[in-house]
Amino acid sequence: MSRYARRMGSSLIECCSPLAHATLSHDEAADLERLFKALADRHRVQIVNVLASAEDAVCVCALEPALGLAQSTVSYHLKLLVEAGLIVRERRSRFSFYRLTPGALDRLGALVGGASEDARAA
Repeated sequence: MSRYARRMGSSLIECCSPLAHATLSHDEAADLERLFKALADRHRVQIVNVLASAEDAVCVCALEPALGLAQSTVSYHLKLLVEAGLIVRERRSRFSFYRLTPGALDRLGALVGGASEDARAA
């Protein structure tokens, strides 16, 4: 028993609200960290938004004017999103086309939603 607990006459657990238990596994938390890092920039969020509303893969040349960014900056953001598994790239001739990875937004929603649903149920 800690010196504080002896002085107070009770353990800290008895005098405090119980902590909620973890609802995410270590692997799920690592997945969320990777996704949140990828989405921690407004330009990458805009790219995901554009791709989510597109009916087909979008050429990198169409993203540059839509975002108002230089080609090198757009390419950097796209690279990070690909590495995070949120989007996929396909080469068509000299151009790269991007689309959301199938199920990426569902996976993100399930990880985030699952955590909040479990917390509300507890």
